[in-house]
Amino acid sequence: MNSINRRNFLTTAAALGTFTLFGTAPIAHAAAAPKTARSIGDVLSMSPIEVAKESDVVQTAWKMILESAKKLQNAQTRDAVLKILENPAPTIAEGDEATIRSVLIEKGLLDAKRKKVFPENGSVKASPQPFWSAPGSGFASHHAYPGGLVTHTALNVLSAENLYRSYVDVNGLELSYDDAVGGEILHDLHKPWVFQWLDSGECRREETLAATGEHHVLSIAESMKRNLPATLVVAQACAHEHPASKEGEKLVVGWLEAAAVIAGRDPVASGYLAPDRKTIPLPRRMEGWVVHLADHDWVISSSACKWSVEALKTLASEVYGVKDEKTFNAVRNYVLANLTAMRLYGILSSRGRKAFAEEVGRVLKA
Repeated sequence: MNSINRRNFLTTAAALGTFTLFGTAPIAHAAAAPKTARSIGDVLSMSPIEVAKESDVVQTAWKMILESAKKLQNAQTRDAVLKILENPAPTIAEGDEATIRSVLIEKGLLDAKRKKVFPENGSVKASPQPFWSAPGSGFASHHAYPGGLVTHTALNVLSAENLYRSYVDVNGLELSYDDAVGGEILHDLHKPWVFQWLDSGECRREETLAATGEHHVLSIAESMKRNLPATLVVAQACAHEHPASKEGEKLVVGWLEAAAVIAGRDPVASGYLAPDRKTIPLPRRMEGWVVHLADHDWVISSSACKWSVEALKTLASEVYGVKDEKTFNAVRNYVLANLTAMRLYGILSSRGRKAFAEEVGRVLKA
């Protein structure tokens, strides 16, 4: 079992220098640091990848995730996770899509109206974009800006680390650090594939697969295809629901079934499901609950992003003269990537619209 005790955990954390287990201070500092305000023309000339690459906030969050991955205990798991982060290539797309589609429909895991299982991609060997440039979710949801995925993931991974430590300290549980934290690191690994940026400045719309957003099942399948430990894969699968009820476990089982079809794995022989295929392996391990609880940044960040964008749209029109949707999308992506939607809504909700406008003015010229 890849467990890690409190003393070793804190010693490892201390060795990371500026990265802290008890807050996202490096990201907050990057967002609050002095900025060079850009003109609307400058912003329009930048691609989403260029925006994310230039953002200190995004790149700081990316470094924090890599540092968390480097703390995984098993060398093979650690190397595999780092390799995925550096290039989340959709190797699962090597499979026969027509056969996969047919089996998924037969099992009731895919709508028969769907003609394709996989998003478009030019190569199974390379991700369509870096992990660090993808949005955290669809354009109407949480962290919907270039680099939103890493600000979202950094907070969730930090939550998983702290939950792991708390459950060990308070309840004396023997948990696998690799499964609990590694499962959270990998949960959204295929969002760079699912949420590809479009010419409009928006991102691709996500489809449903096995009764959840397709990124979840595709990410589980990729972990299977990359031969990550079965216990980690099962923990990862619990991100969107926990198996404490019959209804919840049925969903988790369905996601593992669908992922196994896509990855070309036998879910029972591989250790993802119990022999009757009705539950996860028994007795149920608890790392999945750590992943599930840690993966709840979206609960507040979805609304915060929506409300920040609404306020930004009004400001962009009244102060910056931005009227058309494509220009606003570019402005929105640039501002949120540098300041984050969560920070902006925190300012709006506590200090009002004037402070909100002043904060935007730090990165955007009127």
